[in-house]
Amino acid sequence: MPIPARLRAAAPAASAVLLSSLLAGCGGEAAADGDVNQQELSWRDCPAPSAAQGGGAAPSPLPDGGTWQCATMKAPLDWDDPDGETIGIALIRARSSGDADRRIGSLVFNFGGPGGSGVTTLPAFGDDYKNLRTRYDLVSFDPRGVGRSAPVECLDDKQLDTWFQQDATPDDATERKELVDGNKKFNAACEKNSEKTLPHVATTDAARDMDLMRRVLGDDKLHYFGISYGTELGGVYAHLFPEKVGRAVFDAVVDPTQNSEQGSLGQAKGFQRALDNYAEDCVSKTEECPVGDTAEDVKDRIARLLKRLDSRPIPGITPRRLTETAATSGIAQSLYSKDLWEYLTEGLEQAYDGDGSILMALSDALNGRGEDGRYSNITAANVSINCADDKPRYDERDVEKKLPEFRSASPLFGDYLAWSMVSCTDWAVPGAADHPDVSAPGAPPILVVGNTGDPATPYEGAAKMVDALGPDVGVELTYKGQGHGAYDSENACVRKAVDGYLLNGRTPKAGTVCS
Repeated sequence: MPIPARLRAAAPAASAVLLSSLLAGCGGEAAADGDVNQQELSWRDCPAPSAAQGGGAAPSPLPDGGTWQCATMKAPLDWDDPDGETIGIALIRARSSGDADRRIGSLVFNFGGPGGSGVTTLPAFGDDYKNLRTRYDLVSFDPRGVGRSAPVECLDDKQLDTWFQQDATPDDATERKELVDGNKKFNAACEKNSEKTLPHVATTDAARDMDLMRRVLGDDKLHYFGISYGTELGGVYAHLFPEKVGRAVFDAVVDPTQNSEQGSLGQAKGFQRALDNYAEDCVSKTEECPVGDTAEDVKDRIARLLKRLDSRPIPGITPRRLTETAATSGIAQSLYSKDLWEYLTEGLEQAYDGDGSILMALSDALNGRGEDGRYSNITAANVSINCADDKPRYDERDVEKKLPEFRSASPLFGDYLAWSMVSCTDWAVPGAADHPDVSAPGAPPILVVGNTGDPATPYEGAAKMVDALGPDVGVELTYKGQGHGAYDSENACVRKAVDGYLLNGRTPKAGTVCS
């Protein structure tokens, strides 16, 4: 079942790293034994990403001739036993390009997921942040359980191919049993292969790693740019260490008041809204929309395609076939960015003619599968972190009761997201809480940016984050746009507001709207 627990809340840039190749790493020595707070990082030119990070080539040189540097930070496996066993946290940085006397410090990025590799994402899209680099070292990392940071291991590549071919929207008792049994197999493999790591990959653990990172990097305050799930991580950090928050931006904001069921239902509404916007956009253009005459026709044709694929899959990327589940995943992936809408249109055209290769490539990008058939560990990490965080556990009866509400929220994505609720049912580690605590009394202003057309982290979550952070902390900025996130849309108004805050400390007026 693809991306259990919820569709990933990850920056579109992260999956676009993989998608570009489908559609056409950091080692370093850990510090010596001793107090982890006193360690010195050994920075060196970055190697090519590992398979768990998604593979590919080493980062290209920076425009000014510099190189991306990588290091490994040593952190306690168990923060309740800080002097016990340690793990390595993979880091990457680009040194500030500006004058040393104007340098503010390090700006730490988390691009979301959970489960995305910051070590591969930051250099792939570092040019988007070149203005911020004039006053900061740009830094990112693989959170624990991800990429090169004690990665969680579950199924192997061949087993994942089979697992992703499962029917994620079962229609009868036999299909329901197959789905539940498949989840049990996945979860048992995670426990077998990563038993020691699973209890220690919660968001609170990653937040404590970030505070250690702040100290090791030599910064008095943590300056932070969190995107998607990264906003939840940033909120948890602000709750645990409010006095250590520096200048912080939350973009594509997770609603911290929701439990996992409410989060999935919110995503159903968000992805349906994004699909509605795609359909309206397609038929509003001067040229003829090739996948429908009206917006309703566009969506009706997609629904009929998915119904056919449920019983009669079509050729995808040899030897795999495009199933209903793979097609739904591919459509979801295309809604993360308006830049991908053209691929959705082309993919639908092909699928209506019996060729599922483009929708399959989009699905592979969501699931972390490369052209070579190897998977990153984003799915294993995503499930592990979500299940460590989320206390509720659901069974088939819970899903059956909720299906009408999910279907009302989204005729296309409702079943898909409702059945994802059973992902943590047999998880080996109990979940931490119903929802994260992000209250941060005493923290400085945090800029919270919501996008009205965001499918994965619906716009309403931004206001909920502002309220949950507490009085005089969250400052909301609205972007009237499409896709997941705001800053990477390159909207000039958003860029000016965010850069003005991070570079010069100018907080925009609460309630500012960019369009």
